[in-house]
Amino acid sequence: MSVTEFGGVVAAVPTPFDDQGRIDTAAFVEHASWCLNNGCDGLNLLGTTGEANSLSFEQRSAVMVAAAEALDTKRLMVGTGTPDLETTIALTALADRLGYAAALVLPPYYYKPASDDGLFAWFARLVQGTAKSPIPIYLYNFPQMTGITFSPALVARLAEAFPDRIKGAKDSSGDLDYARQLAEIRSFAVFPSNEATLADAGADNYAGTISATVNIAPVLSAKLWKDQADAPLQDRVLRLRQAISANPLIPAVKYLVAKRSGNPVWLNAAPPQPLLAAAQRSSLDLLAAQVHQPE
Repeated sequence: MSVTEFGGVVAAVPTPFDDQGRIDTAAFVEHASWCLNNGCDGLNLLGTTGEANSLSFEQRSAVMVAAAEALDTKRLMVGTGTPDLETTIALTALADRLGYAAALVLPPYYYKPASDDGLFAWFARLVQGTAKSPIPIYLYNFPQMTGITFSPALVARLAEAFPDRIKGAKDSSGDLDYARQLAEIRSFAVFPSNEATLADAGADNYAGTISATVNIAPVLSAKLWKDQADAPLQDRVLRLRQAISANPLIPAVKYLVAKRSGNPVWLNAAPPQPLLAAAQRSSLDLLAAQVHQPE
């Protein structure tokens, strides 16, 4: 996969912590490699599922370096957005130096309301500040977390002003009408966060999906990406996603990765992520037993 071909089934991978809150890079690489070998076209590191906004600059940098040393960076997108521009520029430039395919950037989410002009100015400075590190930038729309929605008009304006840098968006809003509007922008790659939308990717011009729940059975999403007319498979993919996301999402994904890998380090999440209740763990145990059953 080349930089310009980044797309398809992309898992938003979690970050493992030991009991002291230190990142276990060996466990991270093992799971990332497993995803890439079991249906994923690419990975998104240090996004929401990766708990990036609970990590320091040094921690994020360490994960980026460890992944770049062990994995094919042309298959990796990494979250580099923070509320402050200087840190965002530094992380984005690091991603370029390490050879990542793309940087996924949140809007500066503290000062609200944020006008389109204000957001445009912020991203223009990001582009200018990384001119010597021209990694493709993807906008990360997640209004439930940031309180900010990239308006379609702003997205089109950014894509037109910086066509060599602003290349697409991950949309975690769940609003498919909105995602379809973004997908109408010329040469702009849109990734909804629900892998069941892969069945509509051809019709709606999506570049693929970037999803937390892809971590659990990426082979199913890979099959759906290749055969978008398979309605029973779409239903299976959707039901699996719903069953996982009926629980606190990040701890649930990590719990199921722990079940798959046999590594208890995945049972830890950074505060303020909640602990799973006994009933939630039991339901996930049943789900894990079913995931890899023959079709």
